[in-house]
Amino acid sequence: MFQIGEMIVCDHNGVCRVLAVTEMPALREGVLYYELEPVYSKGSRIYVPVDTEKLVMRRVSTAEEGEALLDEIPQIETIGIENEKKREEQYREVARRYDCRGWVRIIKTVHMRRKSRGLEGKKITYVDEKYMKLAEENLYGEISIPLKIEKDRVGEYIRSRVGSGEKS
Repeated sequence: MFQIGEMIVCDHNGVCRVLAVTEMPALREGVLYYELEPVYSKGSRIYVPVDTEKLVMRRVSTAEEGEALLDEIPQIETIGIENEKKREEQYREVARRYDCRGWVRIIKTVHMRRKSRGLEGKKITYVDEKYMKLAEENLYGEISIPLKIEKDRVGEYIRSRVGSGEKS
């Protein structure tokens, strides 16, 4: 069970702060709910049953886990599927897990596709763009918390870390 004040990842809501654990008799008698505030949507409230298995809910990565992930980025494999439809299915499957390594896989895949398609004079597809934004939003949102970096600066921080690691 998560504690009040704890930062968690809650499925498609991203990083949330646990504000309360409470009963909501109007919804379901005897069922405890987390009252969550999405960190990047101040003023919003979400109520999620404590015992739900339908949504991904987990603690935000620690600073050590975040730094370890950044060190691991060069070794994380891309999604190597050429068929557009099958790649979209894989993106969707990876996204359902709300896992930082999965977000990195999507970002690396789209980045490589952007480079290769650019050489052919093409842009990335709508699907690539959609999942890239989703992956960046979720990865940067989560990583910013333990590393104490503004969310809009996380991409730059990652690029500098990965770039400096490749040179050494």
